[in-house]
Amino acid sequence: MAAPAAARVLVAGIGNVFCTDDGFGPEVARRLAGLSWPDGVRVVDYGIRGLHLSYDLVDPWDTVVLVDAVPDRGAVGTVALVEILADDGGHAAIDAHGMDPATVLATLAALGGRLPERTLLVGCQVADTGEGMGLTPPVAAAVPVAVETVRAVVAGNRRPTEVG
Repeated sequence: MAAPAAARVLVAGIGNVFCTDDGFGPEVARRLAGLSWPDGVRVVDYGIRGLHLSYDLVDPWDTVVLVDAVPDRGAVGTVALVEILADDGGHAAIDAHGMDPATVLATLAALGGRLPERTLLVGCQVADTGEGMGLTPPVAAAVPVAVETVRAVVAGNRRPTEVG
């Protein structure tokens, strides 16, 4: 009897490194890319290439983990793991240059794709997304927390803290 196929997991860093804390996703992806992963796990820094991510999502994935900056809700530097449900997206206008998750999901739907059964967001509340390079200190301190969160998700040891 053949061994079961390894789970296919796509970890996608999202954000613009030229907009201060919006570079959170790419920084987490950069650090994750330097780690060893089981077969079937792919880590990509998509930056602001939303269309590229949408096309890659058409491939069959068991789990997709989006890593992105999220608006400050009073706790800059806080990392949360949130599940994205299939009916949460697909209503934004399609924009080849847009990177927000709603645009990516709308483009995916237009391409005839659908979210995998498990789609998660590792989001960090950010302080500054104005022009500039480098993360603010509280967001930079959250990068290792996000790295460990993604590692735990891939290992099957972490469930979402919130369901969106």
